[in-house]
Amino acid sequence: MKTVSLSQELKSNAYPGRGIVLGRSADGKYAVTAYFIMGRSVNSRNRIFVEDGNGIRTQAFDPSKLSDPSLIIYAPVRVLGNKTIVTNGDQTDTIYEMMDKQCTFEQALRTREFEPDAPNYTPRISGIMHVENGTYNYALSILKSNNGDPSSCNRFTFAYTNPKAGEGRFIHTYMGDGNPLPSFEGEPTQVDIVGDIDAFTDTVWNSLNEDNKVSLFVRFIDIETGAFESRIVNKNK
Repeated sequence: MKTVSLSQELKSNAYPGRGIVLGRSADGKYAVTAYFIMGRSVNSRNRIFVEDGNGIRTQAFDPSKLSDPSLIIYAPVRVLGNKTIVTNGDQTDTIYEMMDKQCTFEQALRTREFEPDAPNYTPRISGIMHVENGTYNYALSILKSNNGDPSSCNRFTFAYTNPKAGEGRFIHTYMGDGNPLPSFEGEPTQVDIVGDIDAFTDTVWNSLNEDNKVSLFVRFIDIETGAFESRIVNKNK
């Protein structure tokens, strides 16, 4: 698979929906994740990311405009020991709670399906990063309807051991704008990871569609020590 420019990949899609990037920094020192959310409706755009312990959660920017919290208020990032969980919904909690009871990432996600937001049936996308004693591996998952048929859930997991420096994988909810919104298809896209945490954050944020982008979270985890740095960018201020 050819590595493509993450910036160009984002610029070429006005509405990828919610997206997860997992990979390794160009200097090889850091495990990298980025998670972004976008929105078309007032309800979806009325959000910000806020810190919550070692993770983050979504929050209504203007509580008076919050019409339906069910699929938009959740914790996208939680940390369980040396594992960092990144998802686009409340399956973060499912993964955290079941892995805390010695279940696997895949076992936790077998208890969940795509979102019940007919006619889109938005895929649930999830990532897990495992950093321990100088080693790093990660996995990405997508749970999606069977070509828009909600009677069947298709489940895919992609695992990456000892990822290369400067390389990542990008998965998102939608192939583009539409009605209904077309679900992501295929293997996660192989993308470049360029620059330090601030340069990478700027690249991702500035490449997202100006009208639709809402919030971005980026974290660099030191593979040797487990120490991390994070950035949050919110359109609503």
